[in-house]
Amino acid sequence: MVTAAVRADPGWRVAPPAPGLADRRVEITGPPDRRTAVDALTSGAQVWTADFEDATAPRWDNVVGGQLTLLDAVGQRLGLTPSEGVATVVVRPRGWHLDEEHLEFGGRPVPAALVDFGLYFFHCARRQIDAGRGPYFCLPKLENRYEARLWNDVFVLAQGLLGIPRGTVRATVPVETITAAFEMEEILYELREHGAGLGAGRSDYLFSLIRTFGHRTDFLLPDRARVTPTAPFLRACADLLVRTCHRRGAHAVGRLSARVPGGGPAADEAASGAVRLEKEREAEDGFDGSRVAHPAMVPVCRDAFDRVLGDRPHQLDRTRDDVEVTPTELLSVRRTSGPPTPDGVRTAVAVTLRYYAAWLRGEGAVVLDGLMADAATAETARVQLWQWLRHRVVDRETVTRLLADELAALGATYPWAPVDDIRALFERTALAQELPRFFTPDAYARHLVRQA
Repeated sequence: MVTAAVRADPGWRVAPPAPGLADRRVEITGPPDRRTAVDALTSGAQVWTADFEDATAPRWDNVVGGQLTLLDAVGQRLGLTPSEGVATVVVRPRGWHLDEEHLEFGGRPVPAALVDFGLYFFHCARRQIDAGRGPYFCLPKLENRYEARLWNDVFVLAQGLLGIPRGTVRATVPVETITAAFEMEEILYELREHGAGLGAGRSDYLFSLIRTFGHRTDFLLPDRARVTPTAPFLRACADLLVRTCHRRGAHAVGRLSARVPGGGPAADEAASGAVRLEKEREAEDGFDGSRVAHPAMVPVCRDAFDRVLGDRPHQLDRTRDDVEVTPTELLSVRRTSGPPTPDGVRTAVAVTLRYYAAWLRGEGAVVLDGLMADAATAETARVQLWQWLRHRVVDRETVTRLLADELAALGATYPWAPVDDIRALFERTALAQELPRFFTPDAYARHLVRQA
């Protein structure tokens, strides 16, 4: 499909904002467990994204329990009242890369994306419509316009089967892969009758960049902490995203801030200050809202956008015609490149192992070093280790020594941790000659399917 005509046509736009999605200045993301749901829905955020993809370890009890939580949230059975101004629910199903091993159709596992979407849509779509909202989704890890078209086909089919008017569904697409960054306009076009906007990616985006170009020395990235949103290639993606969205009447949503409180007054103030600075920059750059991972950061994000938006629900009228981003700028990693530091290598090993330990126990979102870590956090850490080893900026003996040290510390701190399973998973996903695309499918099939 030649898409030059799609880009050149000024006439098409995505569907208008749906009820409950006009004002998205603060969105909070978290796993669909009951406690998180209550905290998120009453946090003061406009939107809660219930994340089955990165923030949920796909044990069967988590998958089913998450759907029951959503059903209770939509049915107002969480002990909340409408007067509390609860957030609009958006569901983030698992990506196309993962199967649901507990269900089969025609002798084959069912795509996990369809399980998460289908259960929620069947049980909650009509209830959401009756409540004045709608069935809204956040589509993870889309690689290209063809995956967007597939989702649009799913929406059309599901609405037809349930007798729901076509165009009721809304979907936001976080730009979490480097290939999607080159097809933002095409992705919006494929979803235009159901499109609600695009979001800026962070950990998933870096993970995709390294996974795609990690074999090349000119894409060698330094410590994860040194790759900030002001890196030229990330700024280029953000500017292009705002321009593309507003040109087509779609919301542009900022990156997820993973910082959480809990480290003491000084650390909490530093975390709030960092989030404030990031959200002020996004608001000034034209984003219509942004995302946080903890209720304490909701007022920080809201204040930053209130200063720019005032009483307006968004700034779709700010078209950013000044922005001109070239393909080269989207890939200008060299200006951010550099070797890792010893602390950066140790942190990557420790984060990967500690997250694997939590994930194998059924926890998809955990606080590590003052940040909310999810599957994308671990994916980025392990592919960075793989990249550094491949290009010999870190030697294998160093990583092996750090692996032993961190596993010993992990086992001492958490006696329940399955150290041998964690070691084997780390070796398969970070030390292998060929880089696995994701750690989750193999780990899920080996370890979580047999759990509850």
